[in-house]
Amino acid sequence: MSKILQEIEARQMTQKVPQFSPGDTVAVYIRVQEGERERLQAFEGMVIARRDRGFNSSFSVRKVSYGEGVERVFPLYSPSIAKIEVKRKGDVRRSKLYYLRQLAGKAARIREKV
Repeated sequence: MSKILQEIEARQMTQKVPQFSPGDTVAVYIRVQEGERERLQAFEGMVIARRDRGFNSSFSVRKVSYGEGVERVFPLYSPSIAKIEVKRKGDVRRSKLYYLRQLAGKAARIREKV
């Protein structure tokens, strides 16, 4: 039974996903359906967590909008994600960056990887 599920999940994981990790700044373009029209909406922020579980993989992106922190969790292989662009590579030593929630301004910066 699990072999059948793995086969189905493997077929659905055909979407090309760029390499990114926590600390990277990414722009996620989401397909938004408004009536009969469809448009792309960008959500740009820092990846604070990544959950690698095959087809059930997801990642969390955090940005500060009008002084308020906004976090959003995206399924990695969702058909509603049009593309993911990596803007900056961050140099961090942790896999989960939840401590950034308590920091503000310059304290919340991450060094860029060279």
